[in-house]
Order: sequence, then C-alpha cells, then structure tokens
Amino acid sequence: MYIEDYELYNACLNLECLPKNKEVKLSANENNQEVEEEPITKKIPLLSRMSKKDVKNLTDEEILKLEKMQKIIDAREVIEVDEHHEPIEFKMTEKGKIEIGPPTLTKFEKARIIGARALQLSQGAPPFISVPKNVTTSLDLAMEELEKHVIPITIRRVLPNGDFQNIPLDYFF
Repeated sequence: MYIEDYELYNACLNLECLPKNKEVKLSANENNQEVEEEPITKKIPLLSRMSKKDVKNLTDEEILKLEKMQKIIDAREVIEVDEHHEPIEFKMTEKGKIEIGPPTLTKFEKARIIGARALQLSQGAPPFISVPKNVTTSLDLAMEELEKHVIPITIRRVLPNGDFQNIPLDYFF
C-alpha cells in the first residue's frame, strides 16, 4: 500500500467509510513499497457475522475451513428466475385433494374473502342469505355468508415457482 493510499485509508476511517475495528498491517513488497495485508474478516465475509471474541478464538484449521466454505459460497450460481419452468396447475381430483398449502383456510384467506365480499355487499350486491336481524354492517353479513358456505369464491394458491392450484371454497368445509 502506498503512503498516499494509507492517508486516504485513514481519511475514510474518519468518514466512517470503512469499519474502525479492523487493523491494517503493512508489509514491504519486492520494490520496497508498503502494501496492506488484507484483513481476515475482509477475506471471509462469514467471519464478519461472528463476534470479535469468537473470531479471536478460531484456530488456523477453522479459519482454513471457513475460507474453503467461503470459496464454495462465492462460486455458487444464483438462479433468480428459472426460465425453463412452465407454471403447472394442480387440478382438483375427484376427492378434492388440496395439494398446495394447508387443508383449511388460512386467516389471511379468510380476511381476504370476508373483505372482498363485504365490499361487494356495501356496493349493492345482493346477499346470498336472508339478512339476519342481528346483522348491522356488510362485514357482519359477509362473515355470516362465509360461515354458511354460500360465497362462490375460488382460492388460488401459488408456489414461488409459479405452480398454482385453484380451490373452490366448498372444498375447505
């Protein structure tokens, strides 16, 4: 590392561009110019997740192991989108087997169904059941309709790879 670079390094430390807890060791190269040795935590990002005590207690063998693991991690190919996969629809079988997700409605699905139906009712859609006397809001009526299983809605459950299953509400009850 050249002297000018060392001054720039110190300036960056003051500006908090670089972490302050890393010590820089200088050594001379064959041209008698100072060169910075790379800190071990910079070589192995896995170590940056460990506490300082744990890093100090590592043996040379453990550090070599971590270096090998880091090389393997760095060499991995990251696939963000599998361009060759065509989304598949899981068809409902005769028995009504639900292949994606739990066999019951999740609380999120219930909330979405009740909210969508309440919105429809509040905008003038006809109710599927006779309106009970204790119902005062469209939300209450939507909950009553869900309890009586009369809402004709299909749930689409999607997997991260695009595969999906359309499940009629009748199959959950």
